[in-house]
Amino acid sequence: MDLSDAYAIGAYTPDWDSYPPRWAAEASAMRASLGDRAELDLAYGPGARNRYDIFHPEGSPKGLVVFVHGGYWRANDKSSWSQLAAGPLARGWALAMPSYTLAPEARITTIRQEIAAAVNAAAGRVDGPLVVTGHSAGGHLSARMRCRDGGLDPSVAARLRRVVPISPLSDLRPLMQTDMNADLRLDAAEAEAESPALNTDLHDVETVVWVGADERPALLDQARWLAEAWPRTEHVVVEGKHHFDVIEAMKTADGALTEALVGGL
Repeated sequence: MDLSDAYAIGAYTPDWDSYPPRWAAEASAMRASLGDRAELDLAYGPGARNRYDIFHPEGSPKGLVVFVHGGYWRANDKSSWSQLAAGPLARGWALAMPSYTLAPEARITTIRQEIAAAVNAAAGRVDGPLVVTGHSAGGHLSARMRCRDGGLDPSVAARLRRVVPISPLSDLRPLMQTDMNADLRLDAAEAEAESPALNTDLHDVETVVWVGADERPALLDQARWLAEAWPRTEHVVVEGKHHFDVIEAMKTADGALTEALVGGL
């Protein structure tokens, strides 16, 4: 069975093509507004895309949020999401955003290893508790950081307080039946090993799976599968939000997603 259409998002989302240029403009303006509170293009590894940004709040940070971008592991970089730091910064948290090597140049296992290296590096720059989040493919990668084989250094894992996968891919096996697998090159062994919903050897931290009610059915299933598979996991389905606008609530201090990230920590 070809599942390519089930995992197609843009064609089923109104005005989806208006989001990337708006996000890029907002992100550029956010970086400019922060001045020296934005540390840009820090290296966490040897690859050309092994770079991350850290945005600092005014005063000493309460802790660190790491946001991992989406794009089905094949597209985008850190430069389009800086505006999402606004909510955590207003709450006194620093926020780091990494880029990573894209498929087909890298397989998902390598990308996950790169994200672990990025989280380890960013955690070395900011003290305090750690929250890891990400959107879509980034939701998958953020969820993998709760898994004990995710690659976090033990000292970093000890600081992990919350994982918030947004519209995550949690079981990669269906993606082998999509046309994107020409780039992802998933086989059965890797799909199983890199699927958070199939992994029960977890760091004992709380998780909030966040998804819009107007998301594609396959992505709603993916979010539900993760929430059902993991203990200490809350499943939040936000009415009236789809794959692209569900992340907007990170941009304000009182946004529901900002609260899900850092509330009570």
